[in-house]
Amino acid sequence: MTQYRIEKDSMGEIKVPTQALYQAQTQRALDNFQFAGRPLPISFHHAILEIKSAAARANLRLGKLDNAKTEAILSAVDLLLTGKHDDQFCVDIYQTGSGTSSNMNVNEVIATVANRQAAVKVHANDDVNCSQSSNDVIPSALQLSAAKLLNKKLLPALYAMEKILRSKAKSLKEVIKTGRTHLMDAMPITLQQEIECWIWQLNENRVRLEHSIEELCELPIGGTAVGTGVNCPPEFDHQVCEHLAQVTGLPVVPCLNKFSRIASQDVSVNLSGQLNTLAVTVMKIANDLRWMNSGPLAGLSEVRLQPLQPGSSIMPGKVNPVIPEALAMIGAKVMGNHQTISLAGQSGNFQLNVMLPVMAECLLESLNLLANGLPALAECIANFEVNHQQLEVALSRNPILVTALNEKVGYEQAAKIAKAAYEQGKPVIEVAKQMTDLDEEKLKALLDPSKLTNAQG
Repeated sequence: MTQYRIEKDSMGEIKVPTQALYQAQTQRALDNFQFAGRPLPISFHHAILEIKSAAARANLRLGKLDNAKTEAILSAVDLLLTGKHDDQFCVDIYQTGSGTSSNMNVNEVIATVANRQAAVKVHANDDVNCSQSSNDVIPSALQLSAAKLLNKKLLPALYAMEKILRSKAKSLKEVIKTGRTHLMDAMPITLQQEIECWIWQLNENRVRLEHSIEELCELPIGGTAVGTGVNCPPEFDHQVCEHLAQVTGLPVVPCLNKFSRIASQDVSVNLSGQLNTLAVTVMKIANDLRWMNSGPLAGLSEVRLQPLQPGSSIMPGKVNPVIPEALAMIGAKVMGNHQTISLAGQSGNFQLNVMLPVMAECLLESLNLLANGLPALAECIANFEVNHQQLEVALSRNPILVTALNEKVGYEQAAKIAKAAYEQGKPVIEVAKQMTDLDEEKLKALLDPSKLTNAQG
C-alpha cells in the first residue's frame, strides 16, 4: 500500500506519497488536473531546470541567496538534468493557463532533492523561485525549449535532407519525364528539376526558421508577475540570460519589453506558422511521391519506393508508400497544432497569456515530429528506383509535346495534332509529320524532350 507524508502550503495540509520528490502544490495539481493523463514534454521541464540554475547563480551574485542554498540548488538541478527523476515532473498538460503548477512542480522537486543532499533548508518559493514568477519562467522555458529543439534537431534534419536530395537530383539529371499540371500531362521536365523544386522549398523553410532563433532567444525572465519586475533585482535578467547563453550555445538575451512576452506569445505563434509552412512542403513532397509510386500497373508507376512492409492484411503482395503516408499525417498534425497555437496565442488577457501549457505541448510536438520525420522522408527519396521504361513510353506518347510547335504551325493546328495523336494512340511526331509540312528531322529537333526541359537554355 502507498504510504504518505504530510506536506503544508498556504492552503493547509495535504497527503503526499512518501517517495515523491514533489510537495503540496504539485499534489494539489495532480488531484485537480486529470485530463490528458500525461505531463508536458520533458524538454520543457529541462528548460525550466536550466532557468532555475541560472537564476540561482544570479541570485547569489546579487545577494539574494547565500552560498549554501545556491550550491544545494545547483547540485539538485545538475542531478535532475541527468534525467534520473524525470518521472517526478508529472503535472497534467491541461492545468492553470500560466503553467504555475508546472513551475511549482519543478521548484518543489529541486527543493526536495536539495534538502536531501545538503544540510540546508531550501524553500521551493522563497529560494528556488527567488526573483521569479511562473509568469516569466514559463514563457521563457517555452521559448528556450523551442529554440533548443529547433537548433539541435529540426535545422540539422533540414540540412541533412537538402544534402541527400541534392545528391539524388544530380544522379537523375538525364532522366526526362512527363510533367503534370492539374494532374494532367504537361511539358516534359527532368527528375532533377522535380527534386530541385523540393530542395528549394526546403531551403526557403530552413532560412525562415533560422531567422526565428534570435527572437525565440529574447526571454521575458526578470519581468516576474506582470512585466514590471517586482521583487527582482536589477541586472538579474542579464545575468540569467548570460548563463543560459553559455550552457545552450544560443544567443539568449532579455527581451526589450517583458510585458509583450508575458501578455502574449506572438513569437511562438510565428514559429508555429513557419512549422505549418514546412508541413505544407512536407505534404506536397509526400503526395508527389505517392502519385509517382502509384500502381504498379494501374497508376503512374514512375518510381518504385523501397518496399518496407506488407501493405495489406488481406491482399497478398501489396506494398504501400508507408513513409510518405506517415509524413502526410505528421503534416496534418502540425497544421492542427498551428490552429491550436493560434487560438491559444490570442488568449493574452491583459497582462498574461493563459494558454501557455497547451502552446508548449503543441509547439514542441510539432518540432519533434518534423525533426523525426524528415530523415525518414529523405531516405525514402534517396532509395527510390526509377521506372525508365514507363517514363519513356509515357513521354513518347505525350500529346502536349505539340506545344513546341506553336510558333511553327500555330496554336489551333497544334491542338488538332495533339487531339489526333491522343485519339490514334500514336506519338506526336508521327501525327505531326502527316499534318504539317515539317520534315522528320525538323520535327525531331523541335520535339526533342531534352531540349524542351531547358527551353531557355
